[in-house]
Amino acid sequence: MVIEEWKKSGIATKFPTYRNSALITTHSWQKGKRQDDRAEGLWRINDGIYDFTSFIDKHPGGPFWIRETKGTDITEAFEAHHLTTAPEKMIAKYKVRDAAEPRIYTLTLEEGGFYKTLKERVREQLKTIDKRPKKKSDLIHLGLIVSLYLFGIASAKYNSLLALVLAGVALCWTVIVSHNYFHRRDNWQMYAFNLGLMNFAAWRVSHALSHHIYPNSYFDLELSMFEPLLCWVPNPHIKSKLMRYVSWVTEPVAYALAFFIQMGTRIFYSLRHTNILYWHDLLPLSIPIAIYLGTGGSLGVWICVRQWLAMTSIASFSFCVIGLNAAHHDPEIYHEGDANREDRDWGLFQVDTIIDRGDLKWSQFLVLTHFGDHVLHHLFPTLDHGLLPALYPVLYQTLDEFKGHLRECNHIEHMIGQHKQLLRIEPNPRAPGAGK
Repeated sequence: MVIEEWKKSGIATKFPTYRNSALITTHSWQKGKRQDDRAEGLWRINDGIYDFTSFIDKHPGGPFWIRETKGTDITEAFEAHHLTTAPEKMIAKYKVRDAAEPRIYTLTLEEGGFYKTLKERVREQLKTIDKRPKKKSDLIHLGLIVSLYLFGIASAKYNSLLALVLAGVALCWTVIVSHNYFHRRDNWQMYAFNLGLMNFAAWRVSHALSHHIYPNSYFDLELSMFEPLLCWVPNPHIKSKLMRYVSWVTEPVAYALAFFIQMGTRIFYSLRHTNILYWHDLLPLSIPIAIYLGTGGSLGVWICVRQWLAMTSIASFSFCVIGLNAAHHDPEIYHEGDANREDRDWGLFQVDTIIDRGDLKWSQFLVLTHFGDHVLHHLFPTLDHGLLPALYPVLYQTLDEFKGHLRECNHIEHMIGQHKQLLRIEPNPRAPGAGK
């Protein structure tokens, strides 16, 4: 089958099936991946087919990761989510055969390559670094949860606009910091992510398994879910002239409604197709309930709900201002269609899709609440953000050896670059690492 030129992916031999779906969701992404990945109905790692059925409930990270990836190629996800060598040795007994066909993904994870070399050095570095920043992350997270409820109650009780804004910002930061936890084994902190009407289980798919593994490519669900409101792929077949300029107008509306759209899409899909809702989708209701109880029930249910919806909209807008301008969108950053570097190492690909926020590194609080240390987070997503600063020496060393470069800018520069990327339709002909 001949692939149309504009559909050719820089990281795979085929165009992802899910992008042909009428309604793009985590479920349609998973369904399409099972059709595309040549995993033969089981789990694929490199060129091996594994049957982890009996291991699902034994998985130390929780059953979700194994259950939800059945029928797919998990090569990069397996590599990025396991820092020790024990899992690689353990899975040998679950291998059932060699795959009948080659992988569709063209990124590599070779011994002696950038990522494997860096991973070995990080593994050694983690044996000696100070682990106390992890506790600080936990305290920051807990403090934000408490503050969002207190500010929410105060906004209703005193009819305070300032308290309402602070409640919305606290909710935004709670959601962002909670993202620090859902990449890991199951824990109570990940449930706080749901307070913003989104769902950590859905984001484990759209963010951890899609965006983190295939950033800025056709396989990145976080790109496609914003289309047609916002489109960052520099391709006129996807991004019309009208879409390019109208996106600057629709952008603030999309920001304010993003949380609500996420919940609405999952409800619509569950009613029309397959249920993708969970019991913990009810957790956001704890906010208006807390406001109602915290004001002694004197203000009425509607006022409490109104305050909750207002603070959620503020949180949604703030989340998008921070998140969509955090690392990935700038004309100098690799996007699908741009020229690839010659070295196809998966870790270098991650570096090429990110410009880090250099203005955050002095503060663990800002790093946690603004998606900081983004390159290291993409490379080692299960590590607490508090531990990442100690890994920069080995990152710089390894980047120098493999002709990689850690780029940085501030938030304003990112916002300007992101808007330029919304307008860009011409692929970048200069491959990352190729020089000027």
